[in-house]
Amino acid sequence: MPTSLKQIEEQARALSTEDRAKLAETLLESLHSPVSDIERAWAEEVEHRIAAFDRGEISAYSAEDVFADARRISR
Repeated sequence: MPTSLKQIEEQARALSTEDRAKLAETLLESLHSPVSDIERAWAEEVEHRIAAFDRGEISAYSAEDVFADARRISR
């Protein structure tokens, strides 16, 4: 008979604080894509944006303008 969620919860609560923290971290990590997948996705996005810029499909803004807008918005 498979272990029920309730039984797993009870067993987890019986663990030490340190072990519960490790278990929680492991469970949370299992919900997310591995870091390498995220890095690969961002690398692809960067390549797409650079190519779009090179084709003239998007424009660029100077860092000075970007930071000036950020300061204006944050006030």
